[in-house]
Amino acid sequence: MATITTDVPGSMVGQARRAVIHRMMMPEHVCPSGLKALDLLKRHGLAVEDHPLRTRAETDAFKAEHGVKTTPQIWIDGERIGGHDDLRRHLGLAVHDPKVLTYKPVIAIFGMAAAFAFAVAWGTPMGMRGGAGALLTARTLQLFLGFATALLALQKLRDVEGFSKGFLGYDLLAQRVPRYAYVYPWAEALVGLLMISGALLWLWAPIALVIGGIGAVSVFKAVYLERRDLKCACVGGQSNVPLGFVSLTENLVMIGMAVWMALWAM
Repeated sequence: MATITTDVPGSMVGQARRAVIHRMMMPEHVCPSGLKALDLLKRHGLAVEDHPLRTRAETDAFKAEHGVKTTPQIWIDGERIGGHDDLRRHLGLAVHDPKVLTYKPVIAIFGMAAAFAFAVAWGTPMGMRGGAGALLTARTLQLFLGFATALLALQKLRDVEGFSKGFLGYDLLAQRVPRYAYVYPWAEALVGLLMISGALLWLWAPIALVIGGIGAVSVFKAVYLERRDLKCACVGGQSNVPLGFVSLTENLVMIGMAVWMALWAM
């Protein structure tokens, strides 16, 4: 049974464009693309006639009748638009392409690391008394880098096997000792956590120097000398982050932090 919904005021319903959507809404599965498409239609002021497909048999019958392989399927003013991505194109909106290279995962990680660092610094007595200026300290920078390193390690640890496949494509030590690809995420996690705690500098600084140095040389060789087009394994094995400036910077910052902390402790 169709359900008609609209966000258009009653006096304008007769003038509104009308849309029909058929989407799966079964007890064991509610189609996310269908929900997104329904929301898009309503947000763009269309009067929507919603046809939930509540069983597998009903869904299969609909696909066979219209010669389609997927749902949802949308019509606007009698014109067939297609599925959710087709609707976005029809409305002039961007369509997500999972194959496009992007820095969004890295931006999200470093943005959250900065938020963590400022939140911790703000919660200290100095941060609460001193205002914004008290947050911009060497300790806040150390926290930021520690959180960023730990979050990057977490992405790798979510799928160590997937990470290792990408890492072996460019890391010089891993190519000679493949097991290093499985050690690296744990070493990076240790560096990040100890950097956050401010403890055991004698342990994490040498580790950071070693893995950061090898990483920097490996990325520079693969990207800037050999000019290879590779994906970065820095945020895990399934990422579409291009190998290059971000990866090199990550390793150089790790080296710089280790050297700075070692000199500061002397």
